[in-house]
Amino acid sequence: MNEQVFPTKGNLIQARKFLAISNLGYELLDRKRNILIREMMQMIDEAKSIRGVIEETYIKAYDALQDAHITLGVIDKIVKGVPIEKGINVTYRSVMGVEIPKVSLKKTQVGIPYGFYMTNSELDNAYVCFNKVKEMTVVLAEVENGIFRLATAVKQTQKRANALKNILIPRFENMVKYISDSLEEKEREDFSRLKVIKVMKRKKK
Repeated sequence: MNEQVFPTKGNLIQARKFLAISNLGYELLDRKRNILIREMMQMIDEAKSIRGVIEETYIKAYDALQDAHITLGVIDKIVKGVPIEKGINVTYRSVMGVEIPKVSLKKTQVGIPYGFYMTNSELDNAYVCFNKVKEMTVVLAEVENGIFRLATAVKQTQKRANALKNILIPRFENMVKYISDSLEEKEREDFSRLKVIKVMKRKKK
């Protein structure tokens, strides 16, 4: 053993206590890691399905925007009238102490924020398509942010579990063994000494 430990019963009790706490801590961290991984895998599956849908939604939206450009020309002045989205709300739910964001978009009736003069149905279609893109992006942002947070938590939990498993638990196991062996050796020496003393007393008598 690298560290100096006096082989006393008090130190043995303390070492066994630390070993029990370390083993319990490892079990809890391992359980936490498994729960976080399960939650993360569910969100990864959800993200995969969302990405497929959102890719199609983006393609349709940009195709519709291209059609609007072709039929109307440059529409920069028109789109400036589209209001900035302010209905996004973020709350959090806890998974084993990890704060996972819940992003919601306030449902509002889609209205046309520009006049009908100098516009056409292609622009209307592009506006509706990009509203759909906005809704899908909010969902994807929630899922991907949750995956990132869970992955970070899994990495940290794994690191702590490894420290317990590979460093602290072996250290306390060695400490308990060293103290136990030392105390047993001392008891054998004391027993042998007492035995010799008894024999010598008998001889004197």
